[in-house]
Amino acid sequence: MTAPRRPGLMTDLGAAVLALVLVGIAGRLGLWQYDAWQAHRDAEARDLSGVAPVPLDDLMGSDDPFPAPELGRPIEVSGEWLDGGFWVADREHDGETGYWAVSPLQTGDAAVLVVRGWAAEPDESQLAATGAADVTGWLQAPEGTLVTDDDPDDDVFPEIRVADAVQRVDVDLYSAYLVSQEPTGGLQAAELKALPDPGRFTGVRNLLYAVEWWVFGAFAAFIWWRWRKDATAPEAVDVDQRAAG
Repeated sequence: MTAPRRPGLMTDLGAAVLALVLVGIAGRLGLWQYDAWQAHRDAEARDLSGVAPVPLDDLMGSDDPFPAPELGRPIEVSGEWLDGGFWVADREHDGETGYWAVSPLQTGDAAVLVVRGWAAEPDESQLAATGAADVTGWLQAPEGTLVTDDDPDDDVFPEIRVADAVQRVDVDLYSAYLVSQEPTGGLQAAELKALPDPGRFTGVRNLLYAVEWWVFGAFAAFIWWRWRKDATAPEAVDVDQRAAG
């Protein structure tokens, strides 16, 4: 036959309290790591498009790589328009597909590509830009999805690629371009599309730590449950021994 057994009251309460403490600590530490993961993603995805503009030279040099954390930041630059402008196809404006007018603006010994505005159809008169200019625009990274240009001899490009544009000017180009906040030459304002997105692996270590702590908490709860199940399981009693006693 069997007889129930139970641990002492203090032992039972002590084990329960210990399990609750361990689960609580693991849960809070997991939540802390999860919040850290989210904070990393929010920091990388911050929208700089509304902050005060800074001079281009304060942010990067003509030979510097694109400063990825500054994507979308307003930039001020002064210079002289150069020949070598081009159109970029398949750009939307208010739901309509059209073209961006892009012109190089020389500042110092180099030039930066500037999206001066949008047009429904390419117009040579709108593409031309001459003289001095002060431009405020949002900093963008050059594109490069390797889309094929069906007609490399015309003035319409499928993307804004520095490697293509540098062949049209006699100076170096910045590894960035600007989307002008104010359209010029009868163009309409180009819509800013590229803003930073958090990378797939941004803060992934914190996320893994969070999962690790939650697994630890679940394991502590399982250990307590298993201990109590074994501690309160019926214990077999030898009938002959009981009778002899």
